[in-house]
Amino acid sequence: MASAHELEALAIDIAREAAELAHRRRTEGVAIAATKSSIADIVTEADREVEDLIRGRLAAERPDDGFLGEESGAESGASGITWVVDPIDGTVNYAYGIPAYAVSIAAVRGEPVPDRWEGLAGAVCNPVSGELFHASAGGGAWLGDERLAVNEPVSAAGALLGTGFGYDPATHAGDLARVARVMPLARDLRRIGAASLDLCFVAAGRLDGYFERGLNPWDHAAGALLVTEAGGRFARAELTDDPGRPLFVAAGPTLFGGLFAAAVGS
Repeated sequence: MASAHELEALAIDIAREAAELAHRRRTEGVAIAATKSSIADIVTEADREVEDLIRGRLAAERPDDGFLGEESGAESGASGITWVVDPIDGTVNYAYGIPAYAVSIAAVRGEPVPDRWEGLAGAVCNPVSGELFHASAGGGAWLGDERLAVNEPVSAAGALLGTGFGYDPATHAGDLARVARVMPLARDLRRIGAASLDLCFVAAGRLDGYFERGLNPWDHAAGALLVTEAGGRFARAELTDDPGRPLFVAAGPTLFGGLFAAAVGS
């Protein structure tokens, strides 16, 4: 069985290749293929092409593994390992030419359900900046050859926080109420538009914390491992007012408790 480090190396290699393809397609022009949950939630032809590349590479290298992708869904495997893939996280940024999008690839062990899996390896590559964040279980979190660590300690009312909002307009009032509860902890707030990068930025100390409701497994599978391997905490909470759209919070240990309580509303 492959080690977590070997899975990390494969994720890095495929993420680089996939990022090059995504960037090349962006320079050639973006074609909108469909909308998903709402008019703002789009999928491009490049999303599908990049996921096909990743899936093909993984099938050739690890034919017994499972796959869970944003565009092509789930396929079980025999090895107990599943690859959780977002081919272009931040598709709206991608379509508009905003240079904050990423390829996110993670290997997990166990059922491909966030509460039941164990993160083994992950890679997140921003094609525009060329930055590649990566981690393996027990091996630390890295940006290239630089080991990452979350910011500690963070004083009260001094945290730089990231967040995001769902595409469904019906959820925006709740999201804004959450921001109002969290702002007493914040120096300022950032809305980057790609959850995988938000989580990598927490791991790298570029953000002190991050909270968002309604993420999908492929949005956070790699980034969550980056945060925990960088010494931070990552958790989810099911909220009674909107079942099925859990809240996710990531931060360093000192900030985490207060941020989680404020975001949940407890």
